[in-house]
Amino acid sequence: MSLTAALAYARHGIPVLPVHTPDRSGVCSCHRGARCDSPGKHPLLRHGVTEASTDPHRIRLWWAHWPRANVGLRTGVVMDVADVDSAEGWHGLRHLLGNEIPPGPQVRTGGGGRHLWFHPTGYGNRVRLIPGLDWRGAGGYVLAPPSRHAGGAGYTWIHRPGAGLPVSPPALRDLIAGPPPAPLHPVAHPDRYAETALESAVDRVAGAAVGCRNDTLNRAAFALGRFVGAGLLDADTVRRELAAAARSAGLGRQEIRGTIESGLHAGRRQPMWAGSLDGSGSRSVRRPGETARMRGPA
Repeated sequence: MSLTAALAYARHGIPVLPVHTPDRSGVCSCHRGARCDSPGKHPLLRHGVTEASTDPHRIRLWWAHWPRANVGLRTGVVMDVADVDSAEGWHGLRHLLGNEIPPGPQVRTGGGGRHLWFHPTGYGNRVRLIPGLDWRGAGGYVLAPPSRHAGGAGYTWIHRPGAGLPVSPPALRDLIAGPPPAPLHPVAHPDRYAETALESAVDRVAGAAVGCRNDTLNRAAFALGRFVGAGLLDADTVRRELAAAARSAGLGRQEIRGTIESGLHAGRRQPMWAGSLDGSGSRSVRRPGETARMRGPA
C-alpha cells in the first residue's frame, strides 16, 4: 500500500523518500528504538531529504528493502505545506486568514493535526509562524497518507488533491517571508539605521493581530537584539519600547517580559554587523549567514 502511494506521488512530480515507521507500541524502526525522540518521522536514507526521488525504479528498490516504510514527500518542489499541529495553531491560522481557508488538499496527520498544501512559495522551512503552525518549504519534507504515527493513527486525506494548488494568501505569505533582511552593502549611518529598525519593529508589534502577537514580539526582540549586540541600540530602550507596544496590542505583562528577554538574548548572540570598516570609514552592516535547523515533519 505504501509503495503504491509512493509511486502515485512520484508520478505527479513529488520527490518521495522512505521514512522510519513505528511499530504497534510506538517504537521507532531505527537503531535507537524506544529511545528515539522522533519515532516514525526521520528518513531511512543516509542523506535524508536530499535523496528524495521521482524515479519509479529507485522507489521500488527502496520499498522492496523497507516494505513498511512511511512515505515522506519533499516540499518546495510541487507544494509547500502549512503544518498545523495543535488546536491553537488551527485557530491562529483561521484568524490570520479571516476564517477563509483556501480550498485545496488537506491531510489529517497521525497526531491529530493538519497539513494544508499550497503552491510553492520559494521560501524554506519556517518554525512557529504562530504557536502551533510551522511551514514546510524548500528543503523540507512531510509525511503523507498512508503513513502511520507513533500514536497508532494513520495519515488520511481530508481533501484529496484536485486540479491545482491554492496560492498562499497575502497575510500568510507575509508571515512566511518575515521581516526584510538587513542590507548587505555598507551603511553610512548605522545608528540611524538601527533607530529606524526600532521604530519599524515597534509598529509591527503594536499592530499585530490576535494569534500572531507573541510571535511578532519574539521576532522583533530577536531582530533588535542583533542591534543591541552590535552596540547600536540600548537594551533598556528596546525593552521599554517593545513592552509598551506589546501592551498596546493586548499582551499580558508576564508574557511580554519573558518573550522580550528570550528574543533579545538570542539576538545579542548574533550581532547585526561584523565590526569591519569600509573604505569610507563607515560601519558595514551585514547579515551573518544563518543555517535553518532541519526539523522532521509532524
